[in-house]
Amino acid sequence: MYTDAMIRSSMQLSFLAHDFGLTSPFGFLKYFSSLMDVKSNLSCSNVRITEASFGGVEALVFESTAQEKSLKRGVVYLHGGGWTVGSAKMEAYYLQCMEMAKQLDAVVLSVEYRLAPDGRFPDQYNDVFQAAKHILTAEVLSRYSIDPKRVAVSGDSAGGNLAAAVAQQMAVDSSVPIKFKLQALIYPVLQGLDFNTPSYQQNAFTPILYRPLMARFWLEYLNGEQILLPTMLANIQSAQDQGPKIEAARAKIDWTRLLPVAFQKSYKPVSPLHGDPKLLEKLPGLLDVRAAPLLAESEVLKAVPPAYIMTCEHDVLRDDGLMYATRLQQAGVHVTLDHYEDGFHGCLSFGFGPLSFEVGRRSFGNYIQWLKDNL
Repeated sequence: MYTDAMIRSSMQLSFLAHDFGLTSPFGFLKYFSSLMDVKSNLSCSNVRITEASFGGVEALVFESTAQEKSLKRGVVYLHGGGWTVGSAKMEAYYLQCMEMAKQLDAVVLSVEYRLAPDGRFPDQYNDVFQAAKHILTAEVLSRYSIDPKRVAVSGDSAGGNLAAAVAQQMAVDSSVPIKFKLQALIYPVLQGLDFNTPSYQQNAFTPILYRPLMARFWLEYLNGEQILLPTMLANIQSAQDQGPKIEAARAKIDWTRLLPVAFQKSYKPVSPLHGDPKLLEKLPGLLDVRAAPLLAESEVLKAVPPAYIMTCEHDVLRDDGLMYATRLQQAGVHVTLDHYEDGFHGCLSFGFGPLSFEVGRRSFGNYIQWLKDNL
């Protein structure tokens, strides 16, 4: 609750400053977030940490030094933060990647993609795709002694969104001979058409990620005006009269069909009859699979690697992950769904430091164990 209060306070100050024209909507939150960055290299006896650039995109590389002469697992990691805040140097992600490298005897490459407002969709996706494509070359894998048959892509929240999108593109890109073996998605955000799924309704004001905040992140990512927030929350973007493209997209996020009944509970769909025909012109990214991987065609999903998907009961994004798991399974992809009844958004990052939670330590342990067993 202390952390949540700090985040909410910084968000309110950020939005107030934006209203006065002093900063971007998340400017103050970004400053607050940067205060939690690691200020110096924390390399230790069994993990070497260096800075690198892949395809012109900066990254931190965490290399296990336990067995220098053997080929290692490789994990391309993408941090969360609503495409707007966060960093590979943020203490929680820094410690997480260092622990991943140590426990997996792996090389973890944590990518520093551009953040809004300096970068808008598809900049974040392009950065991650270029970095991943460069990493998946014989030259780079050899440089870091990474086994080309044991490379995964992983990320949490917005990073999970980018990981899923890149996994889809890499799987069908014939110019990339080396492919990801696995994808590991931690409470990913996968669509921006329905802000009234059961988990959005149930957890609208549950710490740490509130329903209005997630819609604000989408608007910032897609370069939309924050004044559109009430429209987004009312699902006007997916109204029934918005045309055949929206109709086709709604079928891919139909939670009455894709969610197990136990998660639907007594919630009802919110599907307005009439929408704004100009809204999708303002926010075309809502229908772009690079921004919304849940909207991918079944033929694409059939090609992606096996997936681990973590979801949390107390998280507005719970149903995004659950629906993606169903769609992948329907496409014939092996999926390990790891759901935490006591989990909340961002809980894995609370597995480290003085504010650690038992569910954070447990979820991180299970995530690591899955990677050990499958990568």
